[in-house]
Amino acid sequence: VKDNHVVEINLFRNNLMGPLPESIGDLSGLTLLNLAFNNITGELPAALVKLDQLKVLKLEMNRIKGPIPHDIGKMASLQELSAFNNFLTGRIPESLGEITQLRVLNLSSNKLWGEIPNSIGKLVQLESLGLFENSLYGQIPEEMGKLVMLKELVLANNKLGGEIPQAFEQLASLKVLQIQNNEFESFKTLETMDRGQFLVIDYDKKEDFENFKDVDFSRTRMADTKFEDDPDE
Repeated sequence: VKDNHVVEINLFRNNLMGPLPESIGDLSGLTLLNLAFNNITGELPAALVKLDQLKVLKLEMNRIKGPIPHDIGKMASLQELSAFNNFLTGRIPESLGEITQLRVLNLSSNKLWGEIPNSIGKLVQLESLGLFENSLYGQIPEEMGKLVMLKELVLANNKLGGEIPQAFEQLASLKVLQIQNNEFESFKTLETMDRGQFLVIDYDKKEDFENFKDVDFSRTRMADTKFEDDPDE
């Protein structure tokens, strides 16, 4: 509490059950909400987007279902949004691209479907993007080549297709790239990227590319996100 306003709620791993109440939106001064590793159910309340001062929202490892609010872009102060290992459905909202201060976005291991919205290319501060293990399809947007701060990109275990965008050559900060178990038709762009920039790169048919023969293909914490905040693992 600061100046008689609740500014942080940290109830990580507390056996919480039931849905988030609409009244959560009344906490207008909230900057951090960590409800990870609980048994929260139901859908995300519409009032959640009223938390326009919120910088960190951690909802991973719960049982939250339903869509991501279409107007989530109103949460303009968010720097970290983590909701992996839930049962979220529907498309990734276009308005997500309006959260331009976002540095970490992890929606892995849900039931999201559809194309990756072009608006993600507006998240120019983004350093880590995890969309692992959903049902996303279509091509990776060329606009993602604008994410020049991106260090981790995990899109594995989806239904993405087409070619790897040529704009990926601009991702000079990228250290971890995992795009295996998709339906890509070509990895030609990867041949032109600097092998030395990667710590980990995982993709199908990697034996075809001698340029990457010395790269460590071991799994990363980003791909195995379910234990990211688990101190016992």
